[in-house]
Amino acid sequence: MTFQFLKYETTEGVATITLNRPDVYNALNDEITFELQDAFKAVAKNAAVRVVVLTGEGKAFCSGQDLKAGAKQGKRSFLDSLHKRYNPLILGMRNLPKPIVCKLNGVAAGAGCSLALASDIIVASEEAALIEVFINIGLVPDSGSSFFLPRLTGMAKAFELCSMGNKIKGKEAFDLGLVNKVVKPEELDAAVKQYTDYFAQAPTRAIGLIKKMLNKSATSTLEEMLEYEAYCQEIAGSTHDHQEGVTAFLEKRKPSFTGN
Repeated sequence: MTFQFLKYETTEGVATITLNRPDVYNALNDEITFELQDAFKAVAKNAAVRVVVLTGEGKAFCSGQDLKAGAKQGKRSFLDSLHKRYNPLILGMRNLPKPIVCKLNGVAAGAGCSLALASDIIVASEEAALIEVFINIGLVPDSGSSFFLPRLTGMAKAFELCSMGNKIKGKEAFDLGLVNKVVKPEELDAAVKQYTDYFAQAPTRAIGLIKKMLNKSATSTLEEMLEYEAYCQEIAGSTHDHQEGVTAFLEKRKPSFTGN
């Protein structure tokens, strides 16, 4: 696929989606948000893709909404913009039955922070930073940040981050549980590859089910999750990869999962 504001590449089971507006720190205009929606739809339809890497070109991951582009359009409805641009994108990421690894190469601010938090794994450079910058222009968090943050950090810290717009750099983000791994900038590619190498060879359907289960668990009772676990286990138990895993165990060899 070809895009104006994204780079989209697939190789050996890995799709890499790169925000490509480095001159404005990968700020999100209308076009790039719709392109991101299309890119994740393409990933969902491509059975050969088993893991996604989401990153930014240049120094930043994503500086959030492009305020200059928005100013040129005059007064607009935030409600309409979120319903058409950001909410479908976040839902598309969370509903994607494949893991998303965020390669956090630089600052992720505002909606860019939400994009990172909507990923399943975040591997961050020591120089990267997460900022809920909305408050600095008199706005509230959107694009899922008010959902993700309290579940990751607890209510008190989430309130502090949202209401004060603090910049949280790599090591502190790791300590707060916002990212999975923090490495030196020159080690970022290799650290991301460790994850993609694993997920590209993993039982993809089981991982997709795990993602759905964890999404549901955020708003479900124990009884509901026990029932949903049974439902998902029935599906996983009928997959080729389950049969391969059992056979490999009995034959004392490493399983060769196909993602089916």
